[in-house]
Amino acid sequence: MRRREFIPSSAGAVWSLGVNSHFFRRLVWFVLVYTAIANLIPTRASFAAEAKTVLVLHSYGQDSKPWSEYSKALRQELERRSPWQLNIQNFSVISARGEQEDAEYQSVDYLRSVFVNHSPDLMVAFGAPGAAFVQTHRKELFPGVPLILASIEQRRVQSAALTENDTALSIKHSIPVLFGNILQLLPDTKTVAVVMGNSPNELFWKLQMVRELKPLTDRVTFLFYNELSFDETLRKAASLPPHSAIFWLQPQVDAMGTMLEGDRALKELSAVANAPIFSYDDSFFGGGIVGGPMSSVSVTTRITAEVALRILEGEKPAAITTPVLQYGPAKYDWRQLRRWGISESRLPPGSEVEFREPTMWEKYRWQIATVWAVILLQSALMSGLIYERRRRQLAEVQVSRRTAELAHFNRYSIAGELTASIAHELNQPLGAILTNAETAELMLKSSAPDLGELREIVADIQHDDKRAGKVLQRLRSLLKKAPFEIRDLDLNEIAGESVQLLSPLSLAQKIDLRGFTAPVPIPIRGDPVQLQQVIVNLIVNAMDAVSRKPSTERRVTVSTARDVNFAELSVSDTGLGIPTEKLKEVFESFFTTKAKGMGLGLSIARTIVEAHEGEIWAENKAASGAVFYVRLPLAASFSEREVSGRSNAQYGPRLDS
Repeated sequence: MRRREFIPSSAGAVWSLGVNSHFFRRLVWFVLVYTAIANLIPTRASFAAEAKTVLVLHSYGQDSKPWSEYSKALRQELERRSPWQLNIQNFSVISARGEQEDAEYQSVDYLRSVFVNHSPDLMVAFGAPGAAFVQTHRKELFPGVPLILASIEQRRVQSAALTENDTALSIKHSIPVLFGNILQLLPDTKTVAVVMGNSPNELFWKLQMVRELKPLTDRVTFLFYNELSFDETLRKAASLPPHSAIFWLQPQVDAMGTMLEGDRALKELSAVANAPIFSYDDSFFGGGIVGGPMSSVSVTTRITAEVALRILEGEKPAAITTPVLQYGPAKYDWRQLRRWGISESRLPPGSEVEFREPTMWEKYRWQIATVWAVILLQSALMSGLIYERRRRQLAEVQVSRRTAELAHFNRYSIAGELTASIAHELNQPLGAILTNAETAELMLKSSAPDLGELREIVADIQHDDKRAGKVLQRLRSLLKKAPFEIRDLDLNEIAGESVQLLSPLSLAQKIDLRGFTAPVPIPIRGDPVQLQQVIVNLIVNAMDAVSRKPSTERRVTVSTARDVNFAELSVSDTGLGIPTEKLKEVFESFFTTKAKGMGLGLSIARTIVEAHEGEIWAENKAASGAVFYVRLPLAASFSEREVSGRSNAQYGPRLDS
């Protein structure tokens, strides 16, 4: 049978079933040690005992500006800087509304009941109503607790009632400075409406303003709206005379006893007012007021927090003195300046302008800079392209001019080669003319001249003269220097004229020069002189190619053809052909196989053909010799006319050695 073992301890009896009793002894001792250590560690409650309690009293309601802004800012500043845990409690002073006297005592009783078990470590009262309330009831409201009177105008501090546990952080309001700011910005001002409430504190400030603004009454009329309901104030503000301004004295309670809390009242006034609104506390800045010299919430609460922390560390309040706070630099709402047409040049030196809308440049700086960069880049590129285009056009004009000059020179060279044959061709009709003229002269000397024979002689003279004229005309056509002229042409006619021009040369060199035309006209568009030069160059080169062959094998054939879209001309010879590796070089400038050639004829021919949107190439024939092809685009078909005596027929002489 198993026995039970009891182990006495301060934690109670622990029993075991007899299995490993040593384990249970260790467990009991662990519990005892843990309990002892836990009792030594401070609990959350002990930390709470060290927390500091701060009682904040501010005038009017919880949401009543500016005091609500001061209390919020103080809470944030203390929580940010305090080394202790803080318990900050806010209470509003109801008696500031001017209600029955026993309301103050009810407020005192309420605060005493809230802190019945633990008095606050520090009290902070914002504004004159809150300061007056706590100073009046200082004996009942924790007289041994330090007190800070913050954001209270120095004229409202009851200095005689301050104790050694009290300190005041006062500010100074200069009524002439505030209204002088209005007149500086709006020098034509004739009326200033003061929007204020009817509470005791506001009535105090009305008396101060009436007294301090007396020097300006001969220049400005002051209207005080403290005896009006806020609805009546709005109606008055909407119908002010020209050259008016409004001074917002932070109304809290209107003449009907209505609380005016938060931003609602100022927003309603700004929406209907026909004159600019000014004020003196920056808690309202940005809500519709123009601006001016102002008390700063941030500066006031920062100094208040510093004094509060010094007091919580044990420093005596009476020993802490701070200078009277003045207005900070004047600041203005840019939107309101624009709304009321107030020039920034009228602002006091050193003024701050806030809520300024960024300019287009400030808002879209990078986009505008990028667009301008792109525009400038495009402009530079366009300028460069235009400049290059003009240079290219000038170069093209110069090249065209040089090409034309070379072509003209080339035609003169060809004419030089034709000199002997042309002279021979001219001598024949001229000799015939001379013979016929001499015969006619002899016949005319006879007693009975044969008139019929004379008529035949005259007809022969005319025929020979026309023959000589055609020779000269063909030569003139080859040599003339005319501008590039595009017109409708018939390729058959150009080819025929070229063959006729070179016929004398072919006869002199005993070359069989043949020409064949297509059965129908071949319409093209081009310059007749330049196209004739191409054909002449090809024929002359072909004649040179066959000049080293026996006379019986010297043949040059010129043919024209037409397909659907192109006109084609070919010039073939029975020469030695072109070396295969040179076929692509024959059209290059200065390439020649002639001992005295310049290598420009075929280059000029290619330039002319390409200018006519055509192409030119060379091939070797299977047997012997070479053939050059020219292909040109067909023009819109003009009236197809018969080429007299040439359709599908041979033209030009044929030499059979």
